[in-house]
Order: sequence, then C-alpha cells, then structure tokens
Amino acid sequence: MRLIPAIDILGGRCVRLRRGDFADETVFGDDPVAMAERWVGEGARFLHVVDLDGAREGAPRNFPVVREIAERVPVPVQTGGGLRSEAALAMIAGSPVAKAVLGTSAVEDEGFVERALALLGPARVVVAVDAEEGFVKTKGWQERSGVRALVLARRLEDLGVREILYTDISRDGMMQSVDLGGIRELAEGSGLEIIASGGVGSLDDLRALKDLEPLGVTGVITGRALYEGRFTVAEALAVLEPRPSDVTADARYEEEEGTSSGRTERAGGG
Repeated sequence: MRLIPAIDILGGRCVRLRRGDFADETVFGDDPVAMAERWVGEGARFLHVVDLDGAREGAPRNFPVVREIAERVPVPVQTGGGLRSEAALAMIAGSPVAKAVLGTSAVEDEGFVERALALLGPARVVVAVDAEEGFVKTKGWQERSGVRALVLARRLEDLGVREILYTDISRDGMMQSVDLGGIRELAEGSGLEIIASGGVGSLDDLRALKDLEPLGVTGVITGRALYEGRFTVAEALAVLEPRPSDVTADARYEEEEGTSSGRTERAGGG
C-alpha cells in the first residue's frame, strides 16, 4: 500500500486545515518545495500536493510551485485544486506531474472527466470523492451536492476512471481515526482503486487500512499526523509496505496501459 504524504499550499505556505475550513489553518512551513524534499528524504515514494487557493478560486494558483516540486523530487507527484478547465489539464499534460486529481468538475460535468481521460489517459487521472455524511461536497469542500459518494464512484467507474481519492471531510485534519465503513463501502461496491484520506492519526489507523488492501484500497494520504510527529515516514512504511511476494501497489500505480488492478467487477453488484 502506498504512503502518500500531503503538501497543502495556501498563500505560498504549507498548511493543514481542519475539516476543510479555510479559517482553521495551521502553518507548517513557508517552503513547499523544501517540505517535499524533506518527505522524500525520509523515504516517501509518492507525494500529494493540493493547491488550496486553486480549490477555493476555481483555477490553479500555485502551479509553478507544484511543477517545481515535480521537477525536484525523484518520485511521482499527484496534484489537485482548481483543475476545472481544459487549460488546466493542458498544464498537467505538459508537465512532469504524474497525476491530476479532479474534484468539483467530476461532480458537475461528466464530459470534462471524459476529456481528462482522453487527454491524460486513465493512468494519470484520479478523481477526489470528498464526502460529508455520505454526500459529496464541491468547490473546495464549501458546497454540498445531492450526490452520494457510492453513486458518484460507480458513475465514475462507468466513465472509465480507475482510481479515486476518498476523503471523509468531517475527519480531515482531526486525527481521530479514518472512515473505515465508508471506505469499505466504496471498495466493495465498485471496482475502483481507492486512496484513503482523512482522519489518519496513528499507526493503528494505517494497520486498519492495510487490512482493506485486498478490496482495492491501494494508498493512504497522511498529513497532520506526519507533520505533528505522530509517526514517521519510516514507521508508516513499515506498516504499509507489502511483502516481497505480494503484487505491489507501486507496480499498479506506475502502469500506463491495461487495467491497473484487475478488479473489473463490483463486489456488491449493480
């Protein structure tokens, strides 16, 4: 299972929000590039970079910094935040960024998702399913849609999406355990690969997520827990790294052709 440290950029600084509230931020550094190099130096092999200004304003605002991170670190970097236009997708396509994370656009415009898949290829597209009380929220987590998370996940799978990033907003940044029930529902109810996010606060949370790996939970994003020293990158990797005999999540992540997991049918039907 992949460990994916998060770097959230707001006003040029590294921050973490609680429950997606822009008024409740904690600043952890003034140099996102240096933070990226720190996590990679400690052993991280993937990074998740969020342009919070872009998420709030509807268009990328920190892409030069994101590009610099992708150029400076020798690991795949995925990024989201304001990727709601074909011009934004073109920036990703012409950069060393490994994956684009779509959010609001996936809920409001299925055609945009299809265009993203056509331009970048399914291996470079992740769709963020950000939910609160089971319903997806959009526009930087500021607006609640009437769409349930599992309904959106199945719709995305039908469009050709392979991988989603699921966040329980009520837990994000709180370090009070992950939404195992919601993650399991998505994993059992779809054939998608799932990156789990929101609420990770201990190695026990990572162990619980590791148990869901056979269902298709192939990655976990960690933020505040790493920044506040609840565990180190090395300790997290010791929990999440697969045994040598396993088919690694890394190999699935790096595939550019074919199905990424072989999970083509929903365990829950539908």
